This record gives sequence, structure tokens and C-alpha cells, in this order.
Amino acid sequence: MKIILTSVGTRGDMEPLLAIGEILKEGGHEIICLFPEQFRELAEDSGFEFASLGTEFIEMLDSPEGRIAMGGGKFGFKKLRAYIKIISRQTGVNKRMIENQYELIEKEKPDRIVHNGKVIYPVIWSLENEGKTTLISPVPYMHYVKNHSHVAFNKDFGPFLNKMTYRLANYGLVKMIMKSLKWIPVLKKIKQKQIQNALFNNKVIYTISPALFERPDYWNDKLKVLGYHERNKVLNWQAGSELEDFLQKHSKVILVTFGSMINTAPSEKTRIILEILEQNNIPAIINTASGGLVKPLNYKNDLIHFVERIPYDWIFPKIYAVIHHGGSGTTHTAIKYGCASLIIPHIIDQYVWNKIIFKKGLGPLGIDISQISNKNLEPKILELVQNKSFKENAEAMGKQIRNENFRMDIYNSIIEA
Repeated sequence: MKIILTSVGTRGDMEPLLAIGEILKEGGHEIICLFPEQFRELAEDSGFEFASLGTEFIEMLDSPEGRIAMGGGKFGFKKLRAYIKIISRQTGVNKRMIENQYELIEKEKPDRIVHNGKVIYPVIWSLENEGKTTLISPVPYMHYVKNHSHVAFNKDFGPFLNKMTYRLANYGLVKMIMKSLKWIPVLKKIKQKQIQNALFNNKVIYTISPALFERPDYWNDKLKVLGYHERNKVLNWQAGSELEDFLQKHSKVILVTFGSMINTAPSEKTRIILEILEQNNIPAIINTASGGLVKPLNYKNDLIHFVERIPYDWIFPKIYAVIHHGGSGTTHTAIKYGCASLIIPHIIDQYVWNKIIFKKGLGPLGIDISQISNKNLEPKILELVQNKSFKENAEAMGKQIRNENFRMDIYNSIIEA
């Protein structure tokens, strides 16, 4: 079969589809990745054909208003103004992306499409191709759960109001899809009810460990929770001698990483974390990645080691704990390799993962990126490295996650129409 994997968002939105792509490729299928241009190398490194959704979406996230919107914090005037600018710009960006989706999909005529929730055209395509699309969600609470609201709301309002939050989120998505119909040459008239039915009846796979998010027994058969999957990220990467020497020198190292997350004051955030680590003699590797953390001119290089890129599946088995942003992939990988976690959430689902980590006894309850200070973050970091139960619980749950095997379930769910 010819299978298109398509996703919009940050790197964390691409990784689950790339992992699934490896499973499908092993089955002999042709894989095409339809991602924003910035992830071309990521797809091609995994041996997949690449088609571009352009550069504008990631450029929008990396703009000054994008950094404010993604930088955590309470919803005030500054953030409202940033959201208004993003929304005004996003219409044009969405229009060009759905045009690209339509053109590529109609040109390639795939047998299956695997997509995330930010990609719109596959829902429309599914109306004429029933059973041939699969939505992938690496975050929980996208479909009704009695004791939790939709992930965008991050509260438990009780069963009735919780259900209303899911309906509100779905209503907004349906309206967005209906609006997008005018941007592509759809021949048949499509009604709002058809889009609603497609959203409820298409196949959905939550790529989440059941140890962290248990599938409700009242869900329909098309909604599945089939575990966390990661691709091999060490293909084109090799550790330098300085990093190897650092790990040999220290026995209880933590990693600090914000992944693809950015913020409005990376130097200040780095300074706060560095001061706490240095004052308490805690050895750490700091991953600057997309710029949410930065390497300063002066720091204790015998205690702190900076990297610009590091594969998590290589480093996590070698460290004690992780301070991170709380993306689904980072959260799962940390637990998989037995690392205690302290989450510094930036956006939406990361606040949910923060609560899950805390409730499962895998780490302290973290602090919003915009709210961290020496005073409130220091006790959290000390608790992370001193409370042995976090590490013990992570090691126990990590063993459970490593023993999960849903590869054939994912494969069959996608391939069977």
C-alpha cells in the first residue's frame, strides 16, 4: 500500500507518526511524510519520502507573538494580543497548508492516510474513503472521559460539564473544517453533519501507554489506546568524548530539556535553573535544542554540560532524572527508561502530563515556565533528586512500558479498512 503520514505542529507532533511509519514500512508499505518543511531531514533520516507543507506554520510559532503564546503563563492582555496576531496570521497559513494537503493527496492517491488532529483534509478525504484514515493522538482527553474535561480545559468539572467541553472543542473543529472547504475544489456539497459523523466514526489510535491513560470501557471499538512507540533516533548521531567523559565522572546526572518549546526569556530561565543546580552541586546536562534554553558565557563546566541535540533514547538510560517541558514523547521516554521527572509545562497537554506524573508518584508537581523562580523551583529540583520513591516508581512503570507490545495491533488497525 501507499500510505501518507501527515502532521502539523512541533517535532513532538511528528515523532509518533515516524514511529508508526517504521512499523508500516517493515510490513512492506510505501511511506510518504507530508510535514512542514522544517522536518524534511527528520523524515528523510528515517528513510521516508518527503512532501512539504511549507515553512510558514513553524515560522509563525517562532515569531515574537508565537513565543508569547507558547511561553506559558496566565491569560492576560499581552497573551491575548499575541493570540489575536496569531489567529489573524493563521487563516492564510491554514489555507496554504490545506491546499498543499489536497494537492499532494489527490496526486498520490494513497491507500491509507495516518494523521494528527491538526491536519484537516484527511477528514474530508475520509467521506469518500471510509475506513482508510487513522487519527493519531499522543495526548489524552481528546474524546469524552467522564472524570476529565477535554485536554484544552485541563480540569474535572463533573461528568456533565466535562462532556460539554468535548462538544465545544468538536464544534470548533467542525466549523474550521467547514470553513476550509471553500479553499479546495470539492465537487460534492458537504454538510456539517457529515463532518461530525466522520470525526466520531473514523479510526483513532492514542499512542499512549495504558499505564498512564487507561482506555474507558464505554468508548466505541474505533477508539484505541495502543501504547507509546518511538523510532530509532541514534541513526545519524554520535556522542562526543566530552559528553562521554562527563557521564563517566558523575554518578547521578539529570537532563534539562525543553525540546521544541520556546519562550520569551530563555536566558533568564536558563540562569534560574543553572543557579539552583550549581548552588546544590547537582550535575546536569542541558539540552538547548530549539532555543528554550541557552548556553551562557560563564558556568561551572565541571558540573554542567551543554548540548545542542541529544537523542533521548541514548541519554535517558544513563541518567537519574529529567527536568522537561512535558511533551507526550519526552514524558513517556523518561518513564520508559526509569527516570524521575519534573515537568515545567508550557502549553495545553503539558499541564495534563504534569498532573499525571505527580499523581502516579513519578515526580513533584511542576511549575508553569513563566512562573519559575529560584525560590519556587529550587525545592522542586531538590525533591526530584532526593525523593527516592520517584525513581523507584519510574523504574517499575518503565519496566511495564518496555513490556508493552502493540506493534501488530497498530499495524492491523491502520491496514484493515
